[in-house]
Amino acid sequence: MGLLDAALGMLGNAQQTSNGSQNNLIQAALGLLNQSQNGGGLQNLIGAFQNAGLGEVIASWVGTGQNLPISADQIQQALGGGQLSQLANASGLSHSDTAGGLAAILPNLIDQMTPNGQVSDADNIDPSALLQQFSSLFGQR
Repeated sequence: MGLLDAALGMLGNAQQTSNGSQNNLIQAALGLLNQSQNGGGLQNLIGAFQNAGLGEVIASWVGTGQNLPISADQIQQALGGGQLSQLANASGLSHSDTAGGLAAILPNLIDQMTPNGQVSDADNIDPSALLQQFSSLFGQR
């Protein structure tokens, strides 16, 4: 539960939004990671981060060691304007709030999806269960 507690603390510091917007952002992030079958969402995200020079950062989230931090600017750099706009629209947040929120939740969310340090682990994770777990931490039922 320590990682989830850390996610709650980081999100509380990074977000100045309502719980509904936080829940929407978590849902949007899960949608990003679950966009296609066979791990395509996570694989695509890893590729985007590698292309942006952030491969070491996302590898730390997948791996079993300490998660490296990321800034909202780095999230914007990795995702690009189009994908960030889609996530902002889905969550009802501004671009900057979306990037800041993703910087807070993505490291822990990806870490939870890959508990053994393998991208293939994400294929065995139920996105609904992850959403329920993260949402309960943010006061959503």
